[in-house]
Amino acid sequence: MIGTDLNTYECVAVSSRIRLARNFADYPFPDRLLKSPHAEEQASEIVRLIAAELNTLEDFDLYDIGTLTDETAAYLVERNLISRDLVRHSRISAALITPDESISVMINEEDHIRAQYFMKGYDLRKAYERITGIDDVISESIPFAFDETFGYLTACPTNLGTGMRASVMLFLPAVSRRGLMKSIVPELTRLGLTVRGASGEGSGAEGDLFQISNEVTLGRSEGEILSAVEKAVTIVVELELKERDRMRIEEGITLQDRIMRSYGILTNCLTIDMKEFISRAADVKLGIALGFFGTDEPEKKLGCIDDLIVAMRPANINRVGGTRTEAEQNIYRAEFIKKIIGKSLTTV
Repeated sequence: MIGTDLNTYECVAVSSRIRLARNFADYPFPDRLLKSPHAEEQASEIVRLIAAELNTLEDFDLYDIGTLTDETAAYLVERNLISRDLVRHSRISAALITPDESISVMINEEDHIRAQYFMKGYDLRKAYERITGIDDVISESIPFAFDETFGYLTACPTNLGTGMRASVMLFLPAVSRRGLMKSIVPELTRLGLTVRGASGEGSGAEGDLFQISNEVTLGRSEGEILSAVEKAVTIVVELELKERDRMRIEEGITLQDRIMRSYGILTNCLTIDMKEFISRAADVKLGIALGFFGTDEPEKKLGCIDDLIVAMRPANINRVGGTRTEAEQNIYRAEFIKKIIGKSLTTV
């Protein structure tokens, strides 16, 4: 397996993200703003100022969180475009999101600004360049809360300094299933990094997906943070690729049988809930990475499954075909994934 197209970062790294936390110098932070008798007025002014600056760069869709239906809010949360905390601050919060969903700027969540740039695959430097361009445009017209000693001032002390969180989502079936995460997590913690589940802080591992990101922002430059995360990703990816080779050799037909059984269920089931779908999809993704479904365009096949996992979440299903009960969602999910997976993969 070493040296083949399957043995690349693209078969491990799912996505890259840079997030910046910022607050304005002349406005109370969101938690204090909520207690102000002029909260709505000041919040509207903050939203207007940010929207005016961002729309000089490109078109953004504005979402007033207070006017969203529960279904639309859930849809955006499922796509990691907004957070549950933003929804909880619906009295004063909003979001600006590009049509391609690569940029999401949450307004009045924990901080005045939580700007995020997402991209598929592994390229933190590109993500950093894109989001800092947005940051520069806003800061030209609106002064940020900044201290010469502590850097950018944020609601949570862990974001002081650069206010930057650099993260890479990794698909780690071999490392996680072989119990190696127990040794990886403490080592990354020692280096000022953290490992979280697919949905960020407080979430568990889902579908063998893990986020590696910096925990510390104070006392480190943005370049140092990027380098630290990149170094950690390199080590973990190389370990995952080695373990995949070992897994294939040691488990042999048993491993392939388990993967093909999951493929068979996904392409033949009549109803399936989200939890089982994610578990079975992780098996199929591992099969793609190991070449069980052909060795051509593995990144495209993996990306198809990743997109499908997002599209098959409850609010995303309802967004397409109207409100459904859980049982109806399970039936719809089964029908949809059969078509997509059957068309995308060819067994060998």
